Amino acid sequence: MSPDPSSHDVRSAFQREFVSPNLWRTRIVVVSMAALAGLVVVAFTWLAEGAFGLFRDLAANGWWAPLLWTPLCCAAIVWVTRRYARGAAGSGIPQVMAALDPALSGGRRPLLVSLRLSIAKIALTSAGLLGGMSLGREGPSVQIAAGVMLGARRWLPRGSGVSAHSLLVAGGAAGIAAAFNTPLAGIMFAIEELSRAPEQRNSGLIVAGIVLAGLIAVSVYGNGTHFGVIHPGPIGLSLLGPGLLAALASGCAGGLFARLLLTSLRGASPDWPTRLRARHPVWFAAGCGLLVAAIGAISGGATYGSGNETTRALLENEASLPPVFVLLKFIATWLTAWSGVPAGIFAPSLSIGAALGHDIALLTGYPHGAALIALGMVGFLAAATQAPLTAFIIVMEMVDGHSMVLSLMACAVVASTVSRVWSPPLYGALAAIQLPPRPPR
Repeated sequence: MSPDPSSHDVRSAFQREFVSPNLWRTRIVVVSMAALAGLVVVAFTWLAEGAFGLFRDLAANGWWAPLLWTPLCCAAIVWVTRRYARGAAGSGIPQVMAALDPALSGGRRPLLVSLRLSIAKIALTSAGLLGGMSLGREGPSVQIAAGVMLGARRWLPRGSGVSAHSLLVAGGAAGIAAAFNTPLAGIMFAIEELSRAPEQRNSGLIVAGIVLAGLIAVSVYGNGTHFGVIHPGPIGLSLLGPGLLAALASGCAGGLFARLLLTSLRGASPDWPTRLRARHPVWFAAGCGLLVAAIGAISGGATYGSGNETTRALLENEASLPPVFVLLKFIATWLTAWSGVPAGIFAPSLSIGAALGHDIALLTGYPHGAALIALGMVGFLAAATQAPLTAFIIVMEMVDGHSMVLSLMACAVVASTVSRVWSPPLYGALAAIQLPPRPPR
């Protein structure tokens, strides 16, 4: 039964919303920390890109240089992570999801998300790109921004109504918004992946914080799209066959990628590499680094780093890639995550998907390859993360793909559905590993 409008006291509502000092203090704290989170992610982006630029300078001196540098760098990162910042390992999204779980006591939350871990995540992920590992900075940005936002609790007034849950949701989503320069994607990520029961009273304030963090990135990098503006050609029946093939192929590949990651990171398999990883994690990381460097040398350097340059070159029809780039980037990203370095998979997933779409365009002879590249991007990302709405909005905003809205959305849904046949949701399963065992019923 809807409330009676005549019973609503306008005067008291005005005083509650606009006169209360505690409410204004709450708003100022949340908005200020959201802006700070956006600035931190922007600074992290600058540092990470600078670190990868130094690696490219190193690799330009000789194809053999990464074979020495990357294993050493990878081993050092894993040693520091395991000794000083265990909670900074991996993507960062599972840690935030685990910190949101009601089963986790408040005393354990700083082991997964905190300002100290945010600082460690910035340094260690940037070091991974300095080593040329195949990783993205978007997943780590979620944990980094969540740690910054969680620090707002000490300045909030009592009875503010803003819980740690709300701050973690806002911070994690702000990280996506600022990392991709896509505020709308940050909001959708909060709804689809992080938020399970947001407080209705503060939902507007939380959304405002997410948008502000995204606008901070926009103010620094400009309002341009991340990968420029694509020209997909006419969207009609001629795209149906190749587009469906791209959705099915990216769904299968992304689902297998998620299953492989989950199996590897759980560490429950009895195989020799898993036992080696458990007993000698630093030496195992060095071996993974050597393999990543070898793959990079075979690919002519194409598989190093996040893959953003490759994705942009494919969309601009300027890429010159080895025929097996999809497989090489797939393996390099898996090995990077398995090594134990702090690493995200968003940007590498977009790169793999873009190359897969490019290959399908060549296979089918479809003349407008940009459309299939965009479909491959959204399909593989949706399949790997099983977050189709977030994937669809991220790709749409990054390539200004408004003319392909329905095609991108359909591809994301199909690929995510196919992925569920191969693997449970990746981040949810990895978050469960972070939580204490639940008592039997």
